[in-house]
Amino acid sequence: MSPGTFLGVMALMFALELPDKTMIATIVMSTRARPRHVALGAAAGFVVQMAIAVTAGRLITLLPPTARDVVVGLLFLGGAIYLLATRERDVQREGEREAEPERAASPWREISTAFGVTFLGEFGDLTQIQAVSLTARTHDALGVFLAGSLALSVVAYLGAFGGRLLQRWVPTRVIRMVGASVFATLGVITLAQAAGA
Repeated sequence: MSPGTFLGVMALMFALELPDKTMIATIVMSTRARPRHVALGAAAGFVVQMAIAVTAGRLITLLPPTARDVVVGLLFLGGAIYLLATRERDVQREGEREAEPERAASPWREISTAFGVTFLGEFGDLTQIQAVSLTARTHDALGVFLAGSLALSVVAYLGAFGGRLLQRWVPTRVIRMVGASVFATLGVITLAQAAGA
């Protein structure tokens, strides 16, 4: 994977996770537990989910090229629709609900709670689905894994240590619109490739 592609995947994953329910859950958990433990547990949950996503992406690459392009194109378009259709208030409520566990007494418990909330919250989530798509499109599972894991770990630390402040500076609606545009473009290009094959 070229440095530009790596940075592009990283930026895309970062931008997608900022307005997500897991980011909200991380912010809420850090008000009830020590932020460093929340960040560590959430980052670990993201890394494990990224490993699952790139493994699924590798499996998609085993499909015939046209079928693979159709699946990847539809995943990208699905991501665009999700970003455009999901209301900010619903994402906020869902993130707060996921972060419900009370402050844990031990560091291990705080870390494992943050890990569990993130790990379960990311199953079938937009960043996971798009990591599958990007892996199938780039044929570089390791590059997508590293870029995605790094981006999502940064989001976990930002959420735990400064999420509320970050949300004031970066309007989530803008992030969603940009992400939806990128995914719609990738989806159309990939489906066009499938039709031309």
